[in-house]
Amino acid sequence: MNRSTIIVTGATGLIGANLVAGLANKVDLHCVARRSDPSVPATWHSMDLANNCDFGGLPKSADALVYLAQSEHFRNFPEHSLDVYQVNTVSLVRALDYARAVGVRNFIYASSGGVYGTGENRMSEEVQIPARGDLGFYLSTKLCSEILAQNYAKFFDVVILRYFFVYGPGQRPSMLIPRLIQRVRDGLPLTLQGADGIRINPVHVSDAAAATRKALELKGSYTINVGGPEVLSLREIGNLIGEAVGRAPLYVVDSSSPPGHLAGDIRRMRELLAEPKVRFEEGVRTLL
Repeated sequence: MNRSTIIVTGATGLIGANLVAGLANKVDLHCVARRSDPSVPATWHSMDLANNCDFGGLPKSADALVYLAQSEHFRNFPEHSLDVYQVNTVSLVRALDYARAVGVRNFIYASSGGVYGTGENRMSEEVQIPARGDLGFYLSTKLCSEILAQNYAKFFDVVILRYFFVYGPGQRPSMLIPRLIQRVRDGLPLTLQGADGIRINPVHVSDAAAATRKALELKGSYTINVGGPEVLSLREIGNLIGEAVGRAPLYVVDSSSPPGHLAGDIRRMRELLAEPKVRFEEGVRTLL
């Protein structure tokens, strides 16, 4: 029986590295990244999707493509807006067209829960998201690319995964949870908007990767939130980090602006993909 051929872009990123580790030796795996990881048994394709988007060296037929590629400069607007746009949108369209040409059955696009903007309630996939310019450039490209990807649903199943604050071992120090850990360790205060700060449901990378693997098995096109099992305020997150590192966190309360909550409704994730298993108290210790 022939093994499935699966292509993963962004294969050395946080989610990508965990995803390919779980797929290796089970499928014919092709990994696209700026650098290769020889510890993962796969065919590696060295490619920077911000500059080089020639998919000619990839397989002539494939079963699925997972687009996890991420610009290294996603925070740097407008200095690196072209880099962000190239990776999130231009290269995505090239990947979609390649996927159509080689006959994939499934295409998975990594989007962000941030496309909803902020609000009091958990964000549901059924919410209509208006096109607007106040999301920020990075999230605007993500929302734009969701729409472009959905146009290809007539050729193959398109699953859009909106990840909420993924964290885990090996994550860049500049990302939210590692940054909070470092501030608590250094005795620097965490700034709270309102009494307890924003509420989010961060998802451990092991749960995010498990959900992504299950998405490869889906029949049909969907948009699905991928979040953690609990909604926590920034104060609660800080307290759990403090317990893990053995240092009481310090807080500064900013009462001048209301908190911008961003938590995802994960009922669809639980129904179609996988139940997130890692609670934050356990997950944060994997970063220490």
